Amino acid sequence: MVSKPGILITNGRIIDPSSGYDRNGDLLINNGTIVAREAHIEKESLSDVIIVDAGGLIVCPGFIDLHCHLREPGFEYKETISTGTRAAARGGFTTLCSMPNTEPAIDNVAVVDYIRAKTVEDGVVRVWPIGCVTKGRKGYELSEMEELAIAGVVAFSDDGDPVWDSNIMRLALAYSKDLGLPISNHCQDHTLSKGGVMCEGPVSTRLGLPGIPAAAEEAMVARDIALAELTGGKLHVAHLSTAGSVALVREAKNRGLSITAEVCPHHLLLTDERVLTSSDDMNGMSPNDSYDTSTKVYPPLRTSNDVRALIDGLNEGVIDCIATDHAPHDIASKQVTYEEASFGISVLETAVGSLCQLVHSGQLSLSTLIDRLTVGPAKVLGAQCDAYKSLEPNTAADLVLIDPDKEWTVDSELFVSKGRNTPLNGATLRGLVQMTIVDGGIVYQGPDVGGKE
Repeated sequence: MVSKPGILITNGRIIDPSSGYDRNGDLLINNGTIVAREAHIEKESLSDVIIVDAGGLIVCPGFIDLHCHLREPGFEYKETISTGTRAAARGGFTTLCSMPNTEPAIDNVAVVDYIRAKTVEDGVVRVWPIGCVTKGRKGYELSEMEELAIAGVVAFSDDGDPVWDSNIMRLALAYSKDLGLPISNHCQDHTLSKGGVMCEGPVSTRLGLPGIPAAAEEAMVARDIALAELTGGKLHVAHLSTAGSVALVREAKNRGLSITAEVCPHHLLLTDERVLTSSDDMNGMSPNDSYDTSTKVYPPLRTSNDVRALIDGLNEGVIDCIATDHAPHDIASKQVTYEEASFGISVLETAVGSLCQLVHSGQLSLSTLIDRLTVGPAKVLGAQCDAYKSLEPNTAADLVLIDPDKEWTVDSELFVSKGRNTPLNGATLRGLVQMTIVDGGIVYQGPDVGGKE
């Protein structure tokens, strides 16, 4: 095994929410491990070390994404492990949990082994597969959950579809307790959402598009909470989008239930008005940019009241983490009518820039943002993730360097991801990843930061 050169990061603002550490200083990395974190480390005594000047930059643990669609195997025309992990590196994500709506689905050991092997062969960041709750994600029969757990899945989900059968979900949650792995459910009552393509409300009425009511999400969140209480299972609620769902999770946590929840960047920053106009501000404007299919996502973009509730929930810790739900699509899947377009947004490369807007506007502290991208998801996954959530000495050297004030304009044509489907194309954001390090190796380096030996 070829050893990696050491890396000395100097002059950065080191933020490590897991230990409450926030001060300027240096970090020394050797053989894939953080070996020192001090106010100043003498570089003269070091040899075979890359020196990175992080002046003006934030140095924090690499981000852990609990909810990502890498599309491989089966949909390589939308994304691959190679392109998806490179997009992740560009966005500061060092660990991806890949959802099982592939073809074949991740419902057997062979597919788990394939993804792990392809990650070693083609990937530049860590990929942990999420296994199916039911065989083929069809909802009728539980997958071999124990076999999948032994093979290395880190959670279970039928994402893209809900586990609609309540008894199946009850059994899955019971097994999750024994296996110590969470069930991440896509909360959508199809009987309420059938045919809907955006948030039900005044905007959908104005555009003449069929709506998806908040109750379609909230009804299943309530069901899953009841089943988690019944079984003692590990429930993780995927992509919360409504104020009502936040209230349900808050109440469940107050009763001491083992429940965690995530929210996506687009649900924290955009509303359903973005479907009406690219300015995300109705104000009587004519909908010249209406029906932009890049805004079509499930759960749909909701109202400003929902956005406020989600941000409050994130600040309070009701929502444990931010997950991208990165859902890349080919052009043909989006260059159709709004009703026909596929659901999903390409997120990995815009997540940091968009989320930093919450920091700059005073809605979220920088330490809270970093916590929800590192400590929060690690808590959901448990002990297997402990080594990757911290910048303390003797932990894995997964970290990201961010310029929180760097302004840049989103150009989806420059994405590393195959998915160009973003409603942020052309937007000016403030906050940019400058370097990403995985297991002590530099996997992404921006043009504004250099390393020298």
